[in-house]
Amino acid sequence: MIDNASIESLKNSIDIVDVIGSFIELRKAGANYKANCPFHGEKTPSFVVSPSKQIYHCFGCGVGGDSIKFVMELEKLSYPEAIEKLASMYNFSLNYTKGSSDYSDAKHVLEAIQKWYVKNLDQNQTAKKYLLDRGVSVSSIERFGIGYVPDSASVIHFLNAALLPLPKAMDAGVIAKGERGEFYARLVERITFPIFSANGAAVGFGGRTITNHPAKYINSPQTKFFNKSRLLYGYDLAKESIYKNKKLIVCEGYLDVVMFHQAGFTEAVATLGTALTSEHLPLLRKGDPKIILAYDGDKAGVTAALKASQMLSVAGFDGGVVLFPDGQDPADLIARGESESVAKLLREAKPLIPFVLEQIIYAYDLNDPRAKEAAFGAAKQFLEGLSQIIKDAYIPMAATLLGVAPALFGRQTQPRRAKERFSQKRDDVAQLSILKTLLEKPNLIDNVLDVIDINMFGGYASLFSALINGEKEHPHLMGLAVDESLQVMNEKELQDVLRNFLIKHYDMKLKHIVADTNIPFAKKSFLIRKIKTDIIPRLKRGELVAYEINC
Repeated sequence: MIDNASIESLKNSIDIVDVIGSFIELRKAGANYKANCPFHGEKTPSFVVSPSKQIYHCFGCGVGGDSIKFVMELEKLSYPEAIEKLASMYNFSLNYTKGSSDYSDAKHVLEAIQKWYVKNLDQNQTAKKYLLDRGVSVSSIERFGIGYVPDSASVIHFLNAALLPLPKAMDAGVIAKGERGEFYARLVERITFPIFSANGAAVGFGGRTITNHPAKYINSPQTKFFNKSRLLYGYDLAKESIYKNKKLIVCEGYLDVVMFHQAGFTEAVATLGTALTSEHLPLLRKGDPKIILAYDGDKAGVTAALKASQMLSVAGFDGGVVLFPDGQDPADLIARGESESVAKLLREAKPLIPFVLEQIIYAYDLNDPRAKEAAFGAAKQFLEGLSQIIKDAYIPMAATLLGVAPALFGRQTQPRRAKERFSQKRDDVAQLSILKTLLEKPNLIDNVLDVIDINMFGGYASLFSALINGEKEHPHLMGLAVDESLQVMNEKELQDVLRNFLIKHYDMKLKHIVADTNIPFAKKSFLIRKIKTDIIPRLKRGELVAYEINC
């Protein structure tokens, strides 16, 4: 079992914006952050994250909770599994009252095998010579923890000698099991590039062959804590520069990242053998940097740059594209001492949207009317995915590239979908303002209960009851907590709102009494006189009248 003190320490060390922002894209919205809810399909963001209260709430489907609840729901984990997942993400060591966990065991395996890989590199001159010949300095080898893995038998022998259980090593992605049940190493005779989470926890490895294996690079398999579509190589070392310089360089390979950093471009990261995908966007969004795509200028590099640029543009990122000429990659240019040429290329990066428009349009023969029409359709489709202001700014450029009139693109604005906010469910803002104030200032609850009965809140009576009973995880109470449109009042403001609410309530009560034919005449006369000549006048004079059950 996980020690409770350890859990509390983890909770205090993590931030909900950082946690949720590792899984979905968050956009700043006042004091809070918003996103499209990951738990139900929507196009208008109604999912709110409150950094001050460390909770999230969706005004569309009603889900809400803290960081642990989010990971549990999104990843379909139990409470202990979610705790261990977060600990793994943040390189946090949990304490256990008894036993251990798959996460802690796998972490131990990865840390031990990484040290062994580093030690092996010093003993393999071929691997070390390859790195030095590529221009990698000794300090870069140390900084990135580059190592070497020998044959499979040596890996198995090391694990056994270090008393690291082979099934745990398999869970960590270090070894696998063959058809006959035998264990074998996944990476053999390869230079290793350890892969870390954004917070510096070892999660896997990339391996580069030095024996002319047909697969030049391979990565660790997907595990509980290694999802290559959500990770970027070198991000743990680059994030400080990314946040400081508001710039992030995406390149294609491990060595490119190492050489970029060696030359002083410490904002460089790389995808892990995959294209840039929407799953990378939350990580790219952190710190709101400008994204520079630094790819090889061959056909594959151009295709990858176009796909990534389209995705980033539609997602609202700013940035540019650098395609290294003549089949060169940045690692080779830096190794030859041409760092200034690389710096110049980065400074002159083609902005994302112009790059996309040029690539889309120039892919067609514009001298052929039908091809030109197809180019127009492709460009228009891309522009439609951008915000209206950005689209309007780039229509003249698209029109110029195509040789058509800008008016041909038109301006087809679609009505914005109404926000799916909690406010749609309100029949009285005053009631919810009162409830939010009491949620923030529970010491005022008794003052309110002196003058108001729970049933006065009508459709919100159950919400009022939940607040009084301290049900902090009630989904609608969480909604109130993060709804910035509702005011948290001071005591004087609360009294004024209560008076106006009570005047409205007793006015309605008076009408119902007058219309009710079932009330005996004597009682009806008493109630009418009480409300008209006593309660309402006192309220209008500024006095809060104590609630009477008979009225």
